Amino acid sequence: MNDRLDLTQVEALGDTLSANTEQQRRLSVRGTTNNLSIRYESWRKMLLAARGELEALIDFSEDQHFDESPSELASSVADQVQDLVLLIDTHRRNAMRGELLRNGIAISLLGAPNAGKSSLLNRIVGREAAIVSQEAGTTRDVVEVGIDLGGYLCRLGDTAGLRSAVLATAKAQQEHMQEKISMIEEEGMRRAKQRAIESDVVIAVLSLELEGKKVVFKPDQEVIDTAAELAEQKSNVLVVLNKIDLLSGHASELENFRRQVADALPHVRLENIFAISCRDTEISTAPDAGHIPSFLSGLIRQFEDMTSAVAATDDDTDPSIWQESLGATERHRLLLDECQFHLEQFLGQVEAGTQNTEDSGIEEIDVDIVLAAENLRDAANCLARITGKGEAGDVEEVLGVVFEKFCVGK
Repeated sequence: MNDRLDLTQVEALGDTLSANTEQQRRLSVRGTTNNLSIRYESWRKMLLAARGELEALIDFSEDQHFDESPSELASSVADQVQDLVLLIDTHRRNAMRGELLRNGIAISLLGAPNAGKSSLLNRIVGREAAIVSQEAGTTRDVVEVGIDLGGYLCRLGDTAGLRSAVLATAKAQQEHMQEKISMIEEEGMRRAKQRAIESDVVIAVLSLELEGKKVVFKPDQEVIDTAAELAEQKSNVLVVLNKIDLLSGHASELENFRRQVADALPHVRLENIFAISCRDTEISTAPDAGHIPSFLSGLIRQFEDMTSAVAATDDDTDPSIWQESLGATERHRLLLDECQFHLEQFLGQVEAGTQNTEDSGIEEIDVDIVLAAENLRDAANCLARITGKGEAGDVEEVLGVVFEKFCVGK
Protein backbone atom coordinates (compact mmCIF):
# COMPACT_ATOMS: atom_id res chain seq x y z
CA MET A 1 0.00 0.00 0.00
CA ASN A 2 2.17 2.82 -1.36
CA ASP A 3 5.13 1.27 0.51
CA ARG A 4 3.55 2.28 3.83
CA LEU A 5 2.37 -1.18 4.83
CA ASP A 6 3.68 -4.54 3.75
CA LEU A 7 1.51 -7.60 3.25
CA THR A 8 1.89 -8.86 6.84
CA GLN A 9 0.71 -5.51 8.21
CA VAL A 10 -2.27 -5.41 5.86
CA GLU A 11 -3.31 -8.88 7.04
CA ALA A 12 -2.98 -7.79 10.67
CA LEU A 13 -5.11 -4.72 9.97
CA GLY A 14 -7.84 -6.99 8.61
CA ASP A 15 -7.61 -9.15 11.74
CA THR A 16 -7.95 -6.04 13.90
CA LEU A 17 -11.15 -5.02 12.16
CA SER A 18 -12.67 -8.51 12.51
CA ALA A 19 -11.53 -9.17 16.11
CA ASN A 20 -14.35 -10.21 18.44
CA THR A 21 -12.44 -10.88 21.67
CA GLU A 22 -9.74 -9.13 23.65
CA GLN A 23 -7.13 -11.79 22.88
CA GLN A 24 -7.88 -11.55 19.16
CA ARG A 25 -7.45 -7.79 19.33
CA ARG A 26 -4.10 -8.10 21.13
CA LEU A 27 -2.93 -10.68 18.61
CA SER A 28 -3.79 -8.47 15.64
CA VAL A 29 -2.08 -5.44 17.20
CA ARG A 30 1.17 -7.42 17.36
CA GLY A 31 1.02 -7.89 13.61
CA THR A 32 0.40 -4.25 12.74
CA THR A 33 4.01 -3.41 13.61
CA ASN A 34 6.70 -4.31 11.09
CA ASN A 35 8.50 -6.63 13.50
CA LEU A 36 7.41 -9.76 11.65
CA SER A 37 8.56 -8.31 8.33
CA ILE A 38 11.92 -7.37 9.85
CA ARG A 39 12.37 -10.94 11.08
CA TYR A 40 11.44 -12.50 7.72
CA GLU A 41 13.74 -10.08 5.89
CA SER A 42 16.66 -10.85 8.22
CA TRP A 43 16.20 -14.56 7.55
CA ARG A 44 16.02 -13.91 3.80
CA LYS A 45 19.27 -11.94 3.92
CA MET A 46 20.88 -14.72 5.93
CA LEU A 47 19.99 -17.15 3.13
CA LEU A 48 21.14 -14.63 0.54
CA ALA A 49 24.56 -14.48 2.18
CA ALA A 50 24.74 -18.28 2.36
CA ARG A 51 23.75 -18.59 -1.28
CA GLY A 52 26.36 -16.00 -2.23
CA GLU A 53 29.07 -18.16 -0.69
CA LEU A 54 27.94 -21.13 -2.77
CA GLU A 55 27.61 -19.04 -5.93
CA ALA A 56 31.24 -17.95 -5.48
CA LEU A 57 32.27 -21.60 -5.55
CA ILE A 58 30.24 -22.20 -8.70
CA ASP A 59 31.49 -19.22 -10.70
CA PHE A 60 34.99 -18.43 -9.43
CA SER A 61 36.52 -21.51 -7.78
CA GLU A 62 38.79 -22.27 -10.76
CA ASP A 63 40.52 -18.87 -11.00
CA GLN A 64 40.26 -17.55 -7.44
CA HIS A 65 41.83 -18.66 -4.16
CA PHE A 66 39.50 -18.98 -1.16
CA ASP A 67 40.59 -19.09 2.46
CA GLU A 68 38.26 -22.06 3.03
CA SER A 69 38.12 -25.29 1.07
CA PRO A 70 34.82 -26.17 -0.67
CA SER A 71 34.23 -28.76 2.06
CA GLU A 72 34.74 -26.25 4.85
CA LEU A 73 32.63 -23.63 3.08
CA ALA A 74 29.71 -26.01 2.50
CA SER A 75 29.88 -27.18 6.14
CA SER A 76 29.93 -23.58 7.35
CA VAL A 77 26.86 -22.74 5.28
CA ALA A 78 25.12 -25.89 6.56
CA ASP A 79 25.74 -24.79 10.16
CA GLN A 80 24.12 -21.42 9.43
CA VAL A 81 21.16 -23.10 7.75
CA GLN A 82 20.74 -25.52 10.66
CA ASP A 83 20.49 -22.59 13.08
CA LEU A 84 17.92 -20.95 10.81
CA VAL A 85 15.84 -24.14 10.64
CA LEU A 86 15.60 -24.10 14.45
CA LEU A 87 14.41 -20.49 14.42
CA ILE A 88 11.85 -21.11 11.68
CA ASP A 89 10.53 -24.24 13.38
CA THR A 90 10.03 -22.31 16.63
CA HIS A 91 8.30 -19.51 14.71
CA ARG A 92 5.98 -22.06 13.05
CA ARG A 93 5.04 -23.64 16.38
CA ASN A 94 4.22 -20.24 17.83
CA ALA A 95 2.18 -19.40 14.72
CA MET A 96 0.05 -22.48 15.40
CA ARG A 97 -0.49 -21.25 18.95
CA GLY A 98 -1.53 -17.89 17.56
CA GLU A 99 -4.06 -19.59 15.30
CA LEU A 100 -5.82 -20.85 18.44
CA LEU A 101 -6.39 -17.22 19.41
CA ARG A 102 -7.44 -16.22 15.92
CA ASN A 103 -9.72 -19.15 15.03
CA GLY A 104 -10.93 -20.14 18.50
CA ILE A 105 -10.10 -22.94 20.93
CA ALA A 106 -12.14 -26.11 20.34
CA ILE A 107 -13.34 -27.70 23.58
CA SER A 108 -15.17 -31.00 23.99
CA LEU A 109 -17.25 -32.12 26.95
CA LEU A 110 -16.92 -35.87 27.36
CA GLY A 111 -18.69 -38.11 29.85
CA ALA A 112 -21.34 -40.70 30.61
CA PRO A 113 -25.08 -40.07 30.19
CA ASN A 114 -26.45 -37.87 32.98
CA ALA A 115 -22.98 -37.01 34.29
CA GLY A 116 -23.83 -33.33 33.87
CA LYS A 117 -22.21 -32.37 30.56
CA SER A 118 -25.16 -30.36 29.27
CA SER A 119 -25.68 -28.73 32.67
CA LEU A 120 -22.03 -27.69 32.74
CA LEU A 121 -22.24 -26.27 29.21
CA ASN A 122 -25.28 -24.21 30.23
CA ARG A 123 -23.47 -22.90 33.32
CA ILE A 124 -20.43 -21.90 31.26
CA VAL A 125 -22.37 -20.05 28.55
CA GLY A 126 -24.88 -18.60 31.02
CA ARG A 127 -28.01 -19.77 29.20
CA GLU A 128 -29.97 -22.92 28.38
CA ALA A 129 -28.04 -23.81 25.24
CA ALA A 130 -28.46 -27.58 25.65
CA ILE A 131 -31.44 -29.65 26.77
CA VAL A 132 -31.07 -31.04 30.29
CA SER A 133 -33.11 -34.11 31.25
CA GLN A 134 -32.96 -37.01 33.69
CA GLU A 135 -33.53 -39.29 30.71
CA ALA A 136 -30.25 -40.78 29.46
CA GLY A 137 -29.26 -40.12 25.85
CA THR A 138 -30.81 -36.64 25.51
CA THR A 139 -27.78 -35.42 23.56
CA ARG A 140 -27.24 -37.55 20.46
CA ASP A 141 -25.10 -35.24 18.31
CA VAL A 142 -22.51 -32.54 18.99
CA VAL A 143 -24.06 -29.29 20.26
CA GLU A 144 -21.53 -26.51 19.61
CA VAL A 145 -21.69 -23.05 21.16
CA GLY A 146 -19.33 -20.12 20.59
CA ILE A 147 -18.37 -18.11 23.67
CA ASP A 148 -15.86 -15.53 24.89
CA LEU A 149 -14.12 -16.94 27.98
CA GLY A 150 -11.70 -14.53 29.60
CA GLY A 151 -11.05 -12.87 26.26
CA TYR A 152 -10.48 -16.19 24.46
CA LEU A 153 -12.78 -17.24 21.64
CA CYS A 154 -13.95 -20.80 22.38
CA ARG A 155 -16.03 -23.34 20.50
CA LEU A 156 -17.58 -25.45 23.24
CA GLY A 157 -19.05 -28.78 22.17
CA ASP A 158 -21.46 -30.91 24.21
CA THR A 159 -21.39 -34.52 23.03
CA ALA A 160 -23.37 -37.72 23.35
CA GLY A 161 -22.85 -39.70 26.55
CA LEU A 162 -20.34 -42.56 26.48
CA ARG A 163 -21.14 -45.85 28.12
CA SER A 164 -20.20 -49.50 28.00
CA ALA A 165 -22.00 -52.06 25.85
CA VAL A 166 -24.82 -52.30 28.38
CA LEU A 167 -26.11 -49.82 30.91
CA ALA A 168 -28.14 -50.81 33.93
CA THR A 169 -30.48 -47.87 34.52
CA ALA A 170 -32.54 -47.54 37.69
CA LYS A 171 -35.65 -48.68 35.86
CA ALA A 172 -33.80 -51.53 34.16
CA GLN A 173 -32.44 -52.69 37.51
CA GLN A 174 -35.94 -52.87 38.90
CA GLU A 175 -37.10 -54.87 35.91
CA HIS A 176 -33.94 -57.01 35.80
CA MET A 177 -33.25 -55.81 32.29
CA GLN A 178 -30.29 -54.21 30.57
CA GLU A 179 -30.61 -51.36 28.11
CA LYS A 180 -28.59 -52.02 24.96
CA ILE A 181 -26.92 -49.35 22.82
CA SER A 182 -28.91 -48.46 19.70
CA MET A 183 -27.34 -47.73 16.33
CA ILE A 184 -28.15 -44.02 16.70
CA GLU A 185 -26.56 -43.86 20.14
CA GLU A 186 -23.52 -45.75 18.89
CA GLU A 187 -23.06 -43.21 16.09
CA GLY A 188 -23.40 -40.39 18.63
CA MET A 189 -20.68 -41.97 20.75
CA ARG A 190 -18.41 -42.31 17.73
CA ARG A 191 -18.87 -38.63 16.91
CA ALA A 192 -18.23 -37.68 20.53
CA LYS A 193 -14.89 -39.50 20.53
CA GLN A 194 -13.90 -38.03 17.16
CA ARG A 195 -14.78 -34.51 18.33
CA ALA A 196 -12.65 -35.03 21.44
CA ILE A 197 -9.69 -36.24 19.38
CA GLU A 198 -9.90 -33.16 17.14
CA SER A 199 -10.38 -30.71 20.03
CA ASP A 200 -7.71 -28.52 21.56
CA VAL A 201 -9.06 -29.08 25.08
CA VAL A 202 -11.04 -32.01 26.47
CA ILE A 203 -13.14 -31.75 29.63
CA ALA A 204 -13.99 -35.20 30.98
CA VAL A 205 -17.11 -34.91 33.13
CA LEU A 206 -17.39 -37.56 35.85
CA SER A 207 -19.92 -37.62 38.66
CA LEU A 208 -20.68 -38.89 42.13
CA GLU A 209 -23.80 -41.00 42.58
CA LEU A 210 -25.99 -42.18 45.44
CA GLU A 211 -26.22 -45.87 46.26
CA GLY A 212 -28.86 -45.98 48.93
CA LYS A 213 -27.59 -43.40 51.41
CA LYS A 214 -23.95 -43.72 50.41
CA VAL A 215 -22.13 -41.45 47.96
CA VAL A 216 -19.93 -43.43 45.57
CA PHE A 217 -17.63 -42.82 42.62
CA LYS A 218 -18.23 -45.53 40.03
CA PRO A 219 -17.40 -44.12 36.59
CA ASP A 220 -18.33 -45.97 33.42
CA GLN A 221 -15.30 -47.85 32.12
CA GLU A 222 -15.88 -46.58 28.57
CA VAL A 223 -15.49 -43.00 29.79
CA ILE A 224 -12.37 -43.80 31.81
CA ASP A 225 -10.74 -45.68 28.93
CA THR A 226 -11.49 -42.89 26.45
CA ALA A 227 -10.31 -40.13 28.79
CA ALA A 228 -7.15 -42.08 29.69
CA GLU A 229 -6.28 -42.59 26.02
CA LEU A 230 -6.78 -38.89 25.30
CA ALA A 231 -4.69 -37.89 28.33
CA GLU A 232 -1.82 -40.01 27.03
CA GLN A 233 -1.98 -38.28 23.64
CA LYS A 234 -2.46 -34.66 24.72
CA SER A 235 -1.76 -32.63 27.85
CA ASN A 236 -4.85 -30.44 27.62
CA VAL A 237 -7.26 -32.84 29.33
CA LEU A 238 -9.16 -31.54 32.35
CA VAL A 239 -11.44 -33.58 34.60
CA VAL A 240 -14.57 -32.29 36.32
CA LEU A 241 -16.08 -34.26 39.19
CA ASN A 242 -19.73 -33.19 39.29
CA LYS A 243 -22.49 -33.54 41.92
CA ILE A 244 -20.36 -32.77 44.96
CA ASP A 245 -23.55 -31.33 46.50
CA LEU A 246 -24.24 -34.95 47.49
CA LEU A 247 -21.36 -34.77 49.98
CA SER A 248 -21.62 -33.62 53.58
CA GLY A 249 -19.18 -30.80 52.97
CA HIS A 250 -16.09 -32.20 54.68
CA ALA A 251 -12.95 -31.24 52.76
CA SER A 252 -11.28 -34.58 53.51
CA GLU A 253 -14.19 -36.45 51.94
CA LEU A 254 -13.96 -34.39 48.76
CA GLU A 255 -10.18 -34.76 48.58
CA ASN A 256 -10.57 -38.53 48.87
CA PHE A 257 -12.80 -38.59 45.78
CA ARG A 258 -10.35 -36.36 43.86
CA ARG A 259 -7.63 -38.87 44.67
CA GLN A 260 -9.83 -41.67 43.33
CA VAL A 261 -10.20 -39.74 40.08
CA ALA A 262 -6.42 -39.23 39.93
CA ASP A 263 -5.86 -42.96 40.46
CA ALA A 264 -8.29 -43.78 37.64
CA LEU A 265 -6.61 -41.26 35.28
CA PRO A 266 -2.90 -41.21 36.19
CA HIS A 267 -1.91 -39.09 33.17
CA VAL A 268 -4.07 -36.18 34.36
CA ARG A 269 -2.36 -33.84 36.82
CA LEU A 270 -4.12 -33.40 40.16
CA GLU A 271 -4.36 -29.63 39.63
CA ASN A 272 -6.40 -30.34 36.48
CA ILE A 273 -9.06 -32.22 38.45
CA PHE A 274 -11.88 -29.92 39.57
CA ALA A 275 -14.82 -30.69 41.87
CA ILE A 276 -18.05 -28.85 41.05
CA SER A 277 -21.80 -28.88 41.50
CA CYS A 278 -23.97 -27.67 38.64
CA ARG A 279 -26.98 -27.92 40.98
CA ASP A 280 -25.49 -25.51 43.53
CA THR A 281 -25.27 -22.77 40.92
CA GLU A 282 -29.06 -22.85 40.68
CA ILE A 283 -29.75 -22.47 44.40
CA SER A 284 -26.82 -20.32 45.56
CA THR A 285 -25.77 -16.73 44.95
CA ALA A 286 -22.29 -17.19 46.46
CA PRO A 287 -19.37 -15.81 44.39
CA ASP A 288 -17.97 -19.33 43.87
CA ALA A 289 -21.31 -21.13 43.65
CA GLY A 290 -20.79 -24.78 42.81
CA HIS A 291 -17.06 -24.03 42.35
CA ILE A 292 -17.84 -23.24 38.70
CA PRO A 293 -15.89 -19.93 38.78
CA SER A 294 -12.85 -21.76 40.20
CA PHE A 295 -13.07 -24.30 37.40
CA LEU A 296 -13.33 -21.55 34.77
CA SER A 297 -10.25 -19.85 36.22
CA GLY A 298 -8.35 -23.13 35.85
CA LEU A 299 -9.63 -23.49 32.29
CA ILE A 300 -8.44 -19.99 31.39
CA ARG A 301 -5.02 -20.76 32.87
CA GLN A 302 -4.91 -23.71 30.50
CA PHE A 303 -5.68 -21.36 27.60
CA GLU A 304 -2.81 -19.10 28.67
CA ASP A 305 -0.37 -22.02 28.68
CA MET A 306 -1.55 -23.15 25.25
CA THR A 307 -1.23 -19.74 23.63
CA SER A 308 1.98 -18.44 25.22
CA ALA A 309 5.01 -18.22 22.95
CA VAL A 310 7.68 -20.90 23.26
CA ALA A 311 11.39 -20.18 22.94
CA ALA A 312 13.76 -21.77 20.45
CA THR A 313 15.92 -23.37 23.15
CA ASP A 314 15.87 -23.82 26.91
CA ASP A 315 18.79 -21.39 27.06
CA ASP A 316 16.65 -18.48 25.87
CA THR A 317 16.48 -16.17 28.86
CA ASP A 318 13.83 -13.91 27.32
CA PRO A 319 11.02 -15.89 25.64
CA SER A 320 9.12 -12.60 25.17
CA ILE A 321 11.10 -11.96 21.98
CA TRP A 322 9.03 -14.74 20.43
CA GLN A 323 5.70 -13.08 21.27
CA GLU A 324 5.60 -11.44 17.84
CA SER A 325 5.57 -14.85 16.15
CA LEU A 326 2.12 -15.50 17.64
CA GLY A 327 0.82 -12.97 15.11
CA ALA A 328 1.95 -15.03 12.11
CA THR A 329 -1.01 -16.17 10.02
CA GLU A 330 -1.77 -19.53 8.46
CA ARG A 331 -0.45 -18.18 5.14
CA HIS A 332 2.86 -17.34 6.80
CA ARG A 333 3.02 -20.78 8.38
CA LEU A 334 2.37 -22.61 5.11
CA LEU A 335 5.11 -20.64 3.36
CA LEU A 336 7.43 -21.31 6.30
CA ASP A 337 6.63 -25.01 5.94
CA GLU A 338 7.74 -24.79 2.32
CA CYS A 339 10.82 -22.78 3.27
CA GLN A 340 11.81 -25.33 5.90
CA PHE A 341 11.34 -28.14 3.38
CA HIS A 342 13.87 -26.55 0.99
CA LEU A 343 16.33 -25.92 3.83
CA GLU A 344 16.11 -29.52 4.99
CA GLN A 345 16.64 -30.64 1.39
CA PHE A 346 19.82 -28.56 1.35
CA LEU A 347 21.02 -30.01 4.66
CA GLY A 348 20.31 -33.52 3.38
CA GLN A 349 22.44 -32.90 0.28
CA VAL A 350 25.37 -31.58 2.33
CA GLU A 351 25.11 -34.44 4.82
CA ALA A 352 24.99 -37.04 2.04
CA GLY A 353 27.97 -35.43 0.30
CA THR A 354 29.95 -35.34 3.51
CA GLN A 355 29.18 -39.00 4.17
CA ASN A 356 30.30 -39.95 0.66
CA THR A 357 33.67 -38.25 1.11
CA GLU A 358 34.20 -39.94 4.47
CA ASP A 359 33.51 -43.35 2.94
CA SER A 360 35.81 -42.75 -0.05
CA GLY A 361 38.59 -41.01 1.86
CA ILE A 362 38.44 -37.98 -0.46
CA GLU A 363 38.83 -34.64 1.30
CA GLU A 364 36.69 -32.58 -1.09
CA ILE A 365 32.99 -32.58 -0.36
CA ASP A 366 30.80 -34.37 -2.92
CA VAL A 367 27.83 -32.00 -3.17
CA ASP A 368 26.00 -30.68 -6.21
CA ILE A 369 26.60 -27.01 -5.37
CA VAL A 370 24.27 -25.78 -8.11
CA LEU A 371 21.34 -27.83 -6.80
CA ALA A 372 22.16 -26.90 -3.20
CA ALA A 373 22.18 -23.19 -4.07
CA GLU A 374 18.84 -23.62 -5.83
CA ASN A 375 17.29 -24.96 -2.61
CA LEU A 376 18.52 -21.89 -0.76
CA ARG A 377 17.06 -19.66 -3.48
CA ASP A 378 13.67 -21.40 -3.22
CA ALA A 379 13.73 -21.07 0.57
CA ALA A 380 14.52 -17.34 0.34
CA ASN A 381 11.71 -16.87 -2.18
CA CYS A 382 9.24 -18.32 0.34
CA LEU A 383 10.28 -15.70 2.89
CA ALA A 384 9.98 -12.92 0.30
CA ARG A 385 6.46 -14.06 -0.65
CA ILE A 386 5.35 -13.72 2.98
CA THR A 387 5.96 -9.97 2.95
CA GLY A 388 4.78 -9.57 -0.64
CA LYS A 389 8.19 -8.75 -2.11
CA GLY A 390 8.06 -11.49 -4.71
CA GLU A 391 11.21 -13.18 -5.99
CA ALA A 392 14.14 -12.94 -3.60
CA GLY A 393 17.01 -14.22 -5.73
CA ASP A 394 18.01 -10.91 -7.29
CA VAL A 395 21.27 -11.30 -9.21
CA GLU A 396 22.55 -7.94 -7.97
CA GLU A 397 22.08 -8.94 -4.32
CA VAL A 398 23.83 -12.28 -4.75
CA LEU A 399 26.74 -10.74 -6.64
CA GLY A 400 26.99 -8.07 -3.97
CA VAL A 401 27.57 -10.79 -1.37
CA VAL A 402 30.17 -12.49 -3.59
CA PHE A 403 32.18 -9.32 -4.23
CA GLU A 404 31.95 -8.11 -0.64
CA LYS A 405 32.98 -11.33 1.10
CA PHE A 406 35.42 -12.86 -1.35
CA CYS A 407 36.94 -9.75 -2.95
CA VAL A 408 36.47 -11.32 -6.38
CA GLY A 409 37.73 -9.11 -9.22
CA LYS A 410 40.10 -7.02 -7.07
